[in-house]
Amino acid sequence: MKRVLVAGEINADLVLQGYSEFPVPGKEVLVDDFALVLGSASAIMAMGLARLGTGVAFVGRVGEDLFGRLCLEEMAGRGIDLSRVVRGGGPKTGLTVSISSPRDRALVTYLGAIRALTGADVPDSSLRGFGHLHTSSFFFQDGLRPGLPELFARARRAGLTTSLDTGFDPSGRWDGGLRAALEQTDLFFPNEVELAAISGRDDPADGLRALANGRTRVVAKLGAEGAMTLEAGRVVHVPAFAVETVDTTGAGDSFNAGFLHAWLRGAPVAECLRLGAACGALSTLGLGGTAAQPTLAQAEALLQGSGR
Repeated sequence: MKRVLVAGEINADLVLQGYSEFPVPGKEVLVDDFALVLGSASAIMAMGLARLGTGVAFVGRVGEDLFGRLCLEEMAGRGIDLSRVVRGGGPKTGLTVSISSPRDRALVTYLGAIRALTGADVPDSSLRGFGHLHTSSFFFQDGLRPGLPELFARARRAGLTTSLDTGFDPSGRWDGGLRAALEQTDLFFPNEVELAAISGRDDPADGLRALANGRTRVVAKLGAEGAMTLEAGRVVHVPAFAVETVDTTGAGDSFNAGFLHAWLRGAPVAECLRLGAACGALSTLGLGGTAAQPTLAQAEALLQGSGR
């Protein structure tokens, strides 16, 4: 089994769950529960992979503070190799406040150390012994983004495959060198909003075709509509699983973990989509992005129980 190196952001999530109405300036509202947990798309994806049994190491930066220690303790508890994480010597660890309900969520983020990671933090020596390189939150990583095409190119030359999840672009420009990065990317994981913004197409299938570049497999995460990709020009679609959702935080990152776990084992693309959908659905059964991430046996049980 190929080991995976994740280069990305590490921050904490303060999840406020179960609001009666969404807060507006000048007004206070109450929530049903809260949790202070490991957040950030890259870290949640790494945690999901480790939970499924894939060997994972992480490259990132945290501050020398409470939030940084909390995040690293959570990641170490899943067996993730943190020897390449830079601790201290820069901004504070990032923090996201997630105002969440079973239907949706809103996020407010302080980036902090997320901006400090650069391609120089991932030298060629860090790539040895790995079969795949992943990063998330392309638009948040100001330090890593300019050098990401070259980092992915170096990874390819070293024999690694690559994957990318951009996340949302607060600037609304949806560029920043993304096209150059995709030329070096094997798997691209946008959600329906990101796919539409980047491709300029409202229909997901049209968006997939618009982004086809002959190299990158685009895997669209469509929320309640499931997930979709192209295989030999034809649409492959799997529906979402109906579960009693508690919190949607990190569901897309858990989908990425499930898809990548199966893909690295050479599974057919439909099977990769199904495992991704199962992992994404099960992750919503707990508060925060990592508490309910499934083991491989738990995900397979959902697949078997659904008849898929």
